[in-house]
Amino acid sequence: MKKTVEVLPDQTALIARSLDLILTKLDTAIKERGQFTIALSGGSTPKPLYEAIAKQKLPWDKIHVFWGDERYVSPDHPDSNELMARTAWLNRVDIPPANIHAVPTLDNNPELSATKYEQHLQAFFQVAPGEFPALDVVLLGMGDDAHTASLFPHTAALQVCDRLITVGNKDGNPRITFTYPFINAARSVIFVVAGANKRPALAQVFAPVADDSTYPSRLIQPQGELWWLLDAAAGAGNRE
Repeated sequence: MKKTVEVLPDQTALIARSLDLILTKLDTAIKERGQFTIALSGGSTPKPLYEAIAKQKLPWDKIHVFWGDERYVSPDHPDSNELMARTAWLNRVDIPPANIHAVPTLDNNPELSATKYEQHLQAFFQVAPGEFPALDVVLLGMGDDAHTASLFPHTAALQVCDRLITVGNKDGNPRITFTYPFINAARSVIFVVAGANKRPALAQVFAPVADDSTYPSRLIQPQGELWWLLDAAAGAGNRE
């Protein structure tokens, strides 16, 4: 694993650097493999990044978009990660509908939805059950409790190592999430983290020794590249 930590002066610089890195990975992937696969994160931090991507002139037919996690709400719900990404980016560009691989959330059965998304991924990447395909980029945020995707501290999702997708739990509310081994199969994992409230968690995630179950972002150790892009508020004292 190649790990890089960059601290950017402010949120504008953080988004600009994130955009530049993603466009570099996109260019490489399309040249080498003919397509680019990216898993999106939710939350407020990546919204301006998605808005910036929407302004680019890109080969949209070669770009496939997935989600690293999703709240178990309808796609038009204000809390939906899909809705946020569509509003900020996907509805603004000429990407084929078949290239948008949204998480199913309307089964009224989170386990069934997780299985459906896993099967969709297996079919798309043409992998057998138990195999972990490599996305070009998995974009992640981190909460002030050190959760990432919907992998929350001391939850059952952290124990799932033989699936691509599982059911996460946030205060009793189900979410659909990538498992950490699936995230770790990626060619590049990019954390984009902003805010002073993230500093204590980052100190534990970067510490030589700490409890993975208490600080789940520690579990993200990809086979490819690991990028931590931090704004100055998050990064103070966390430069490695």
